[in-house]
Amino acid sequence: MRSIWNGAISFGLVSIPIKLVNATESHSISFRQIHIGDGGRVRYRKVCELDGEEVPTAEIGKGYEEADGSIIPITDEDLAQLPIATAKTIEIVSFVPADQIDPLQMDAAYYLAASGATAAKPYTLLREALKRSRKVAIAKYALRGRERLGMLRVVDDVIAMHGLLWPDEIRVPEGVAPEGEVSVREAELDLADALMATLGEVDMDSLRDDYREAVEAMVAAKADGLGETVVAPGPPAEGAGGQVIDLMAALESSVRAAKASRAGAGAGAAAPPEAEGEGAGAEVTPIRRKKAAAAGAAAPKAVGGKKSTASAAGAGAEGGRGAARKSTAAAAAKKKAGAAAAKKTASAKAAEVKPARAAAKKAVTPRKRSSA
Repeated sequence: MRSIWNGAISFGLVSIPIKLVNATESHSISFRQIHIGDGGRVRYRKVCELDGEEVPTAEIGKGYEEADGSIIPITDEDLAQLPIATAKTIEIVSFVPADQIDPLQMDAAYYLAASGATAAKPYTLLREALKRSRKVAIAKYALRGRERLGMLRVVDDVIAMHGLLWPDEIRVPEGVAPEGEVSVREAELDLADALMATLGEVDMDSLRDDYREAVEAMVAAKADGLGETVVAPGPPAEGAGGQVIDLMAALESSVRAAKASRAGAGAGAAAPPEAEGEGAGAEVTPIRRKKAAAAGAAAPKAVGGKKSTASAAGAGAEGGRGAARKSTAAAAAKKKAGAAAAKKTASAKAAEVKPARAAAKKAVTPRKRSSA
């Protein structure tokens, strides 16, 4: 690891040469500004506002701006002459229990590496002393042009230092808490405790930056020429935060959901037989409705069978009248069929009688005598 600062830890009369190394790294995705019209990079140039000329880095210095806008030049020599004991030293001022440090003061984190073989012994001494005391060291140091506050603690076999904000840099949370007195019932607290216990602990190494991974996937797709953007779920509807909810019901639902998530983490891959049966029934339902509708369309439509929202008595009366009309129509059809059958019988009898008459007439007619 590349060091960003070289100095020493001042532990009473003991001096420990160390190198300061960044303990964290940022994986944030940064974007460049471009001209939308042609995609060209948009760059900033440092220009002197007096002569309008671009100024190279070697000619840029520091200056302090006063209230009236005037600038007082400050050189590196001016800063180097300041009587600051922490200019190249991490000066330990006290040892306190770790719980006395407000997490709001936590800032950047660094590893302190022993610089050289002579630093190994005092470095190990300070590390073991911190372990045994179960305390952290409060120190002052100077970095990047200002004096800072730090906290030294042991991480594995390394001394780490957290930059701390000065106490006057922590703002008082005025107007942040809910206004008015809000009461919480014991039953609600019990459900909140149950939800916390159900959610349990989490492996910090398993947590991922989903947004960064989605941006990386989008950039990779565009680089491959696909040009497709993955559509993520939209934000909650506006105004949802102002809705009045049933806190008890929400807590109970959360507990049930957390228990189901914990118990059935791997059960979603294969549905149980009961679930499969229910799913199959749900799929068949529209088919059954379709068949029923087809059967209804094929059935003969009764006279007077129009849909009605009348009462059951009215529907019954309408059905009775429809049945009476149906009975009358059936009787008329039966009478007509009888008349047609009688007419057919008569025609058949007439057909039988006509040949018989013709034969009788032929038999009675006398033959003519031939002349001698």
